[in-house]
Amino acid sequence: MFYRENGQFKTSYRADQQIFPIRQDKIAILLLVAAAFLVVPMFATDYFYLAILTPLVIMSLAALGVNILVGYCGQISLGSGAFMAVGAYGAYNFMVRVPGMPLVAALILGGLCATFFGILFGLPSLRVKGLYLAVATLAAQFFADWMFLRIKWFTNDSPSGSVSVANLELLGMPIQSPQSKYLFCLAVLVVIALLAKNLVRGAIGREWMAIRDMDVAASVIGIRPMYAKLSAFAVSSFIVGMAGALWGFVHLGAWEPAAFSVDISFKLLFMVIIGGMGSIMGSFFGAAFIVVLPIVLNLVLPAIAGVFGVQISTAGISHAEFIIFGALIVWFLIVEPHGIAKLWSTGKQKMRVWPFPH
Repeated sequence: MFYRENGQFKTSYRADQQIFPIRQDKIAILLLVAAAFLVVPMFATDYFYLAILTPLVIMSLAALGVNILVGYCGQISLGSGAFMAVGAYGAYNFMVRVPGMPLVAALILGGLCATFFGILFGLPSLRVKGLYLAVATLAAQFFADWMFLRIKWFTNDSPSGSVSVANLELLGMPIQSPQSKYLFCLAVLVVIALLAKNLVRGAIGREWMAIRDMDVAASVIGIRPMYAKLSAFAVSSFIVGMAGALWGFVHLGAWEPAAFSVDISFKLLFMVIIGGMGSIMGSFFGAAFIVVLPIVLNLVLPAIAGVFGVQISTAGISHAEFIIFGALIVWFLIVEPHGIAKLWSTGKQKMRVWPFPH
């Protein structure tokens, strides 16, 4: 009843094309962002920051980048972990080799390194598509693992390939506490999400979606497939690279090439599929599903087993967690293959006409 458009008149094209055309959506998003910045820090503990909030924010950013490539442009990629690794090691090298390098500048430069790496491995998309493109991008994963493990220059001559960063600062303010790390990552996520939302609403976003739906028809009406596909790889790799730099700098602190294995690539792809392809909001839903659900299962399963008087070992909990997690993914894809974002959109549409049937 409260979700209505009555009286919300649009008197210009600019008003009709705004990001949130319904006033209630705009208010809800502003309240959600304000709560994330102001309310959550009042109640969250250090464990909550380190185990849930910060990984959720960074993975949401990475899923957002993957969604631009896979969801909006339709180019299947299994090399997201490699792009994250390039962003992390690129930002690390700028921090180590350039005296006085600001943190934000290092993150942006790491994202640019991932951009060039993504364009390089996005070139096969001009000739192949589908499963063949997925295999081609998977090669980026293996190449990145070899490169950062064998070429010692990238790891500042570290024999094990592991690197570490410390004493992070932003405008003279230290980023050491779990709360400051969460707020910094959240600020980066909000800025990039806003830019990505405007990008997919513009001309380049419409080109990506035209290539996704039917590339031959898109080329007939004047869209250049090479420019559209490579630009999608570039933007996606930049965002994923910045997420990788945040994952290494802020969340891990010290990492090695195994931290950005192919498992990360599959997790990011699952986030996009479950959350909803071609949806900015779906990136957040998918990241929350993948990051939070295993933690919830790890806490709930022992409690449920205790009710029935059954003791489950740590290994048993781990195995049951994987089984239930995989079954939920399969069940969800059968029930709603378009992702959680589609359920959210359907619910909002029903609220707009409630209590009348539609």
